[in-house]
Amino acid sequence: MRSGEGSPCPFYLFGMGARRKMLHRAGRLTDLFTAELVAEWSAHEERVLPAKYAVRFLTRHDGVVSIVEDEDGVWIDEEGDRRFVTSGRVLLPRFGDGPEAPVLRALHQEVLINVVAGRPLPNLLVYGKPWYRDAATMLMCLAETGNLHLVEEWVAGLTEVFDRNNAGHREPDNLGQVLYIISLLGDASHPLVPRVLEAAQEFRHGRHISGLTDFAEHPAYQTKWLKHGLRALGLDDLWEIPEVEDTYSSLFWMDYRDTHVPCPRLGEDAARDYPYLAWAEAHFHGDPPPADLATDRYPLTWESNASQADYARMSAISEEYVWRRTAAPHSWHAAEAFMYHVRGRPPVAPTAPTSAP
Repeated sequence: MRSGEGSPCPFYLFGMGARRKMLHRAGRLTDLFTAELVAEWSAHEERVLPAKYAVRFLTRHDGVVSIVEDEDGVWIDEEGDRRFVTSGRVLLPRFGDGPEAPVLRALHQEVLINVVAGRPLPNLLVYGKPWYRDAATMLMCLAETGNLHLVEEWVAGLTEVFDRNNAGHREPDNLGQVLYIISLLGDASHPLVPRVLEAAQEFRHGRHISGLTDFAEHPAYQTKWLKHGLRALGLDDLWEIPEVEDTYSSLFWMDYRDTHVPCPRLGEDAARDYPYLAWAEAHFHGDPPPADLATDRYPLTWESNASQADYARMSAISEEYVWRRTAAPHSWHAAEAFMYHVRGRPPVAPTAPTSAP
């Protein structure tokens, strides 16, 4: 799946944040996880409006129906008769009136839809638990938009130094990621912090850390994350980023850009299946965006051919996603593209969105 291709089947997901997750497809609004029917129409001329968090269509008798999500919940408007089908407060900034605003709103939705029961998931169907790497970038986005409250309990309850999601490996980039995550909603008194500091010593190689991340050693990337997490919590940092070639070094754009040994980029094959890598590299190098994001399509983000994803669960949307081995939308992809577009800009104060598509 490439940017601009769109979905193999027209659909839209409702239920940002803690709300009930619902799927709209072909005039049917159903619970995404249970398939319970919420509402159904004989629909035609359907339009998905990602930047307005809405779907609009005509019924058999040419009545106009809108399904809309706003800061208070998801509601259905049938010829002026409005009813909520799920609620729960989220903040939905408009991001001003510039040309990037619709893209930012659409990407923000694709991050928020992947928050399930207070947990930030890479994709709400194919992954059953958070990944610290994806979550750290998601939480950057949530911090930008005032929505960290959605994951506050998850952060407070963290008990594991490593997420062990990649074939059970203890990936050392997790050390800095979990410290950074904690810093956004807590401080160094979090009970997990001393265990992270102790675990860092197990990966020590001189003045840096090293181990397997995505089944390869990435010492510069891993040490950058550790230093970033320590700094975020105001803790002592005696680590040094090693001057070695590391293809993941340029995925870390948040700091330490001047400590990087040039090396080959990850390339088109990686970007095709894992587009967040291309966005992160572009952010690091100051390159133009790696893809044009058109908000007349949904979703904008995806991940394909990941070794730990259960793609069979994408059948809730379409069997085509299953055989394509693709999950969409994808929160790390969305968060990377979002942060790329807001780099160098101050956070936008949330304002009430318009209430109709």
